[in-house]
Amino acid sequence: MFKILVVEDDKNLRKLIVTCLEKSNYTVFESKNGEEALEIMDKEYVDLIVTDIMMPEMDGYEMIQLLREAKYETPILIITAKEDIEDKRQGFTLGADDYMVKPINIDELILRVKSLLKRSQATNEKKIKIGKVELDYDKLEIKKENKFYQLTQKEFYLTYKLLSSPNKTFKRQDLIEEIWGLENESDYRTVDVHIKRIREKLEDITEFEIVTTRGIGYKAIIKEE
Repeated sequence: MFKILVVEDDKNLRKLIVTCLEKSNYTVFESKNGEEALEIMDKEYVDLIVTDIMMPEMDGYEMIQLLREAKYETPILIITAKEDIEDKRQGFTLGADDYMVKPINIDELILRVKSLLKRSQATNEKKIKIGKVELDYDKLEIKKENKFYQLTQKEFYLTYKLLSSPNKTFKRQDLIEEIWGLENESDYRTVDVHIKRIREKLEDITEFEIVTTRGIGYKAIIKEE
């Protein structure tokens, strides 16, 4: 059974979220701020975090930053009244995986939780399945039904990284540091060239598309069937 941590200082909203998640057969822990949440995570394994931003003692931004600095890869869903694009950008930059603006729809919350857990589980298994396409991290292999696609190691890692977090834009510099390493002297052009080759090699795959976010980097879009 998946374990979810709800971090919310509004007692009534926290209880509502906890109750709905428990009815969906999740084990749920709860806390009213970031400090309490970190204490819980020191003792319990958590599959997903649902967190507010504006909280006393330690807010959601600081909590997310500390978790990511400590190499926690737990999926994080932000729920907040802060709806400005800069607030969203800050949340995603720090390492959040999804974002909902209050007032929230509980049914939508459950759908987003299921989606994040499914994606996280696939990443932990080091396999991603999108329609008939399957990426196997350990084998550096992409296949669709009986057809295999030949990508170089770096091309595969780039594709896998983008598809691990659909709709999330990755900066070129972040991709260089993760795929090529912090000490590598490759420039942005290196990423652009690899993306161009990936697009060419996977041109007959219609399940997803790698798109350019102008002036920033790239993201993968899962296409509707």
